[in-house]
Amino acid sequence: MKPHPRTGRIVRLSETARPRVHFHLDGSPCEALAGDTVLTAVLSSSHHLRQSEFGPERRAGFCLMGACQDCWIWQADGERLRACSTPVMDGMQVLTEAPAGWPS
Repeated sequence: MKPHPRTGRIVRLSETARPRVHFHLDGSPCEALAGDTVLTAVLSSSHHLRQSEFGPERRAGFCLMGACQDCWIWQADGERLRACSTPVMDGMQVLTEAPAGWPS
């Protein structure tokens, strides 16, 4: 699998001493810090959260507080989650595209 870029949209400037959390983004290993949301973790490792389902645009979240529908992504088991309000967990496996067979 193609590794995600290590320089993401978000550049961490402080709070770097929190414990590290390891997760997988589209099968590639990534790191975040304890207390980060999935959105922060993903955007620290990648330039976008997911592809828009309505066009060629890439999405990076919109309201960042769980009020819109822009940050839905998937876990490896097919369950969707709101990246802006879900804490990243050690060992979590998230996908930027719906898993095969997921209802559209």
